[in-house]
Parts: sequence; structure tokens; C-alpha cells
Amino acid sequence: MSYVAPLKDMLFNIEHLAQIDQVAQMPGFEDAGLVTAQAVLEECAKLNQDVIAPLNWAGDQNPSAFSNGQVKTTPGFKEAFKQYGEGGWQGLQHPTDFGGQGLPKTIGAACGEMLNSANMSFALCPLLTDGAIEALLTAGSDELKSIYLEKLISGEWTGTMNLTEPQAGSDLALVRTRAEPLPDGTFKVFGTKIYITYGEHDMADNIVHLVLARVQGAPEGVKGISLFVVPKFMVNADGSLGARNDVHCVSIEHKMGIKASPTAVLQYGDHGGAIGYLVGEENRGLEYMFIMMNAARYAVGVQGIAIAERAYQKAVQYAKDRVQSRPVDGSMNTSAPIIHHPDVKRMLMTMRATIEGCRALATVAAAAYDAAHHHPDIEVRKQNALFYEFMVPLVKGYSTEMSLEVTSLGVQVHGGMGFIEETGAAQYYRDAKILTIYEGTTAIQANDLVGRKTSRDGGQTAKALAGQVESTENELLSHAHEDAKAVGRRLKAARMAFLDAVHFVAGQAKANPNDVYAGSVPYLMLTGNLMAGWQMGRAMLVALTQSAQASDKAFMDAKVITARFYADHLLSRAPGVRDSIVDGAKCVTELSLEAF
Repeated sequence: MSYVAPLKDMLFNIEHLAQIDQVAQMPGFEDAGLVTAQAVLEECAKLNQDVIAPLNWAGDQNPSAFSNGQVKTTPGFKEAFKQYGEGGWQGLQHPTDFGGQGLPKTIGAACGEMLNSANMSFALCPLLTDGAIEALLTAGSDELKSIYLEKLISGEWTGTMNLTEPQAGSDLALVRTRAEPLPDGTFKVFGTKIYITYGEHDMADNIVHLVLARVQGAPEGVKGISLFVVPKFMVNADGSLGARNDVHCVSIEHKMGIKASPTAVLQYGDHGGAIGYLVGEENRGLEYMFIMMNAARYAVGVQGIAIAERAYQKAVQYAKDRVQSRPVDGSMNTSAPIIHHPDVKRMLMTMRATIEGCRALATVAAAAYDAAHHHPDIEVRKQNALFYEFMVPLVKGYSTEMSLEVTSLGVQVHGGMGFIEETGAAQYYRDAKILTIYEGTTAIQANDLVGRKTSRDGGQTAKALAGQVESTENELLSHAHEDAKAVGRRLKAARMAFLDAVHFVAGQAKANPNDVYAGSVPYLMLTGNLMAGWQMGRAMLVALTQSAQASDKAFMDAKVITARFYADHLLSRAPGVRDSIVDGAKCVTELSLEAF
């Protein structure tokens, strides 16, 4: 079954939850209202459904191949990437000054979801390029911007992030790649970087590596790391490509999933030194790299939603086609499609509700990002920045962890056929696993949520968000519709559980850090669940209002049922998770190391 973009749900979120018409009132976004959003999403859907999605299975079966220092991507990828670049999709959210389209993240995130649903391995190349563009826009000199940005934004060149080394994974204080200054202001870079997505490939004329390295004499630890642009090919004064730089791919990894995406080991400086250009100031590299990482973390959360959506569509189609057993209610005398069986419906509804909740959360976070960067009122910008920063670890952590549950359910719906590679269901499960690991594991997102986002301000931001949830909760509880009241009750129970967890985290983080961090991932999952459930509650209120006069009444009615399901089956988990956070630390930490 081929991919069909869920445009109705995306546009519902963009219009009603992200309130795109308010985004369109901000300077620079005047032409980016609902009409534009719909037109862009429809065009994006065509490209992804017709060109990029058909390459997904081929990429898994015939992945990128490495030979003699070069990587050949899956047949069809190069041509599809050219079409992607020529269509202006790489530059969708980037400034018009450098050839981009300057559209809001609210629209760009939906396009990112479609691309990743269509083909996650393919989508990783534009994702990393976006990160490189963001870093150069933020910290690059005018000269670096003029040389690299237009080509990156047009898709003629691609970008990478080079953080990890064999001994330095999550702990970047251990980075050993070194940069030696040259008299002309450039640097020679020496070292090995691993896990470099699209570090070598044949889809673009040049690859612009953004590399963390230490300048000679820099302070130890993370305070001594600088960021460099190291191009695969040097760029001549007239913009044409010159000599090959001293950076070479020595191998690519053999992986569980995302097989078509080449994950390279890059060697810098084996033949005298790779020429690099300092980005911003020395010793501020980690600060700049975090700009890339924050953009990438949000994007990886969207990948979780995207892969879950693809798995859901495949599972629904299979459940409608596969005939097994008579329905338990006796409504049919013969074997029926398995979608008639209550437990299959439960699995499909779990998949659907999870995806819709996470998609709504990501869309609202994108709108907050747009307001944080473009709203004319400084106080509004500040509040939206706080909201977005709080949401990033949730979009990344919760959406990706939930994508594992959803893609696993996708295999389960297929039964034994799901375990057979030829059906394709297993690919989504395998591809999803990396999402909880790269760009910071779930535990790292949880540490961020506990340390920077909750305990640092004594839980004030978290409590303010709970206040917003309570407002929606009260609307639901006072609504005439019984389903709304039921969702309001679940939302209240989840909010109270969350506040208990916030009180524990903020109150104990300094005095008993092991106790708090033992429950950090459950805290992230509880928070993500509540925030997604909040958005489903908001969606339900809209759908109940719209249903009577809606041209698509069936869509609105389904939204109400899905929101009720989310509340009863997913939000209802929150009080139990609260108990594990507040009461369960000792049994995590007390067992002696020798007993393991």
C-alpha cells in the first residue's frame, strides 16, 4: 500500500490549534495563512506520495553502498533529491535573503512529517542540511553565509553535523578532533568522526561538514570546543568547486534500520590536514551546535509521528483486507476482515490516537516557535520561547518513544505476516528504533526536562502550563456533551498527577538527585502524555463546535471519538506513572552494583 498524506488532520491542527491566521499576522508571514498552508501541503503531498514514497522499500532492500571511498545511494534517490531541491522544498522555512521561501515552521513541520512518512532514510539528508543552515544563519560570518547558504538552501549542496567520536558519544567534553590555526585565518582539522548521517553520498555536488574540534591551547572540557565549516570540495572565489579537501569517508555502518541513509565514518587530515573555517568565535562551538541540535531534536520528534503514521496506514489496510474468524458478537456467520475484532480495533485506535495527539502537540509547538521569533511584542516572544523550549524534549522524547509502541502494534496487527520482511510492516519498527537514540537519547531529553526546564525555575514554567491545561479541562467539564465531560475528568486526573511529579522533581532535584533522575524518563512520558492529551481535549472542543455545520462531519465526529479514546486509554496511564516517579525511586537505586 502506498502512502497517503493525512492532509485533513494536518490542516485541522494548523487552522484550529496552531491558529495559522494569527501566525499570518506576524511580520514576514503575511502571505502564510490557511490558503497558503493548504496549497503548500497539497503540493508537498503530491511529491512525497508519487516520487519519494515509492523509493522507501527499495532503499531498505537495496541500501547505500560503500566502495573505494565513495557512497552510492539507492537507485532513484539522486533523481528524487534533485526534484526535491528544484521544487524549493529544502528552502521552505529558510530566509528569502538566501533564496528560501520564508514560510513559518507551522507549515514546514507538516511538510517535514510528509517527507519522513514517505521515506525516512531519504528525509535525513534534508534534515541535517536544515541544521547546518540554522547554525550558519545564527553564527556564520557574512563571508561564510555568502559562500554556503544559497547552495545549501537550493539543495545543490547538503550539510552534516559532526559531533560524535569513538570515545565521545553523549559526553562531548571528550572530543579530541583538533584544529591548528594557519596564518591566513583558516585552520587545519585532524580527527575521526563517527555516525555522520549522509557524510558521503552521490546526491549533491558538495557536502558542507560542520565539525566540532579543539583549537590548540583551548580549555579542557566542553568550554574548549569550537565549530568549523569543512567542505568536501573547496570553493573558489567565483563560487565554483575547486580541489578536494582532506576529508574522506573510510566506511559506512551496517544498521538495524534507516538502511538507505549512509552513516559515515569520516577521517579528517590523513593527507596533511582538512581546511576548515571557524564559525563564530573560538570555544563557543557547543553553543552553536546546540542550535543545530535543537532544530534536529524537534525534527526527530516529527520523524516519530511520521513513521507511526506510515505504520498505521499499512496496518489499517491490512486489517480491512485480512479475513480471519467470525466476529465475537455473531454479527456475521462467516470469517470476516480482522478490523471487525474488538482487540484489532483497540490496537488501531491506540495507533491513531497516539499519532493525532503527538501531531497536535508538534504543530502547536511549531506555532510557538514562529511567535517566539516573529511576534512584534517582546513579552509574547518571550512567553512563546519558554513554551517552545519546554516542548522540544517532549516532542522529541514522547513522540519517538510512542512511535516504538505504534510501529510494534503495526507488526502485531499483521500477526505472523508482520514478522515477514516482505510485508514491509517490520521496516517501520526497525526504522523507528533509532529515533529514541540519535540527537540525544530519551534519557538525555528527560535530563533536559528535569534539569533545565523544571527544577531550574522551581517548576514555575511547568505549573504555568498546568494552568493552561486546567482552562481547557474546565471547558470540557462544563460542556453539555458527555464525552467532553469524560475527557475533562481524565485530563484533570492527569494534570494532578503531573503537578505531584513537578513538586517532587523541583523540590528534590538538588537534595536527592538520584531519586529524581531515577524517574526522569517516566516524568518525560507523563508530561508528554498530558500535553498531547491537552491538545486532544482542545481538538475535541473544536470538533464538537464544528460538527453540526462542518462540510466533513465524519472527520469531526471521528476526532471526538479519537479524543475520548486518548483520554480513556492513554491519559489514564498518568496516575500510575506519577506513582512510579514519586514513590518508586528507592527500588531503582538501592540494589547493589554487585547484585546486577
